Amino acid sequence: MIIRKPNDNELEKVISLSPKAILDGTLGVVKPTREKVTQLVESLLDRGSYYLIATDGHELMGWVLLGSSKDQFTNETIGFIYELFVLEVFRGKGISEKLMRSGVDHLKNEGYSEVRLSVFSGNKAIELYEKMGFKKRTLTMSLEI
Repeated sequence: MIIRKPNDNELEKVISLSPKAILDGTLGVVKPTREKVTQLVESLLDRGSYYLIATDGHELMGWVLLGSSKDQFTNETIGFIYELFVLEVFRGKGISEKLMRSGVDHLKNEGYSEVRLSVFSGNKAIELYEKMGFKKRTLTMSLEI
């Protein structure tokens, strides 16, 4: 397995699969269209965010989307992990952890002193994030009315 930045064709494939990534990551709550995902991703890419992909030969296994964000209270720029996804056929093989560690390393090498991410309550990836040392920082709650 190799972790690297994608070429243009691979980037298109990642973006085409991102609605599934968001659907899975939000536990089925968010069902974005490809157009909405493309709009969101292109905005992030235009601001300097980028993907790292995991491949085996020419086969895409998963990806992580890295970038920066501003702390809402201090206005400090921090590293941010916007998306992590491993295709179902490759799950359970440690690929998520390798992508995350590579992503954190990239952000550290870019000079960020902190990395944050958001995750839906109940997502199994929380176990990985906590294992890696991520701590709960904020909690968003909702009430349907």
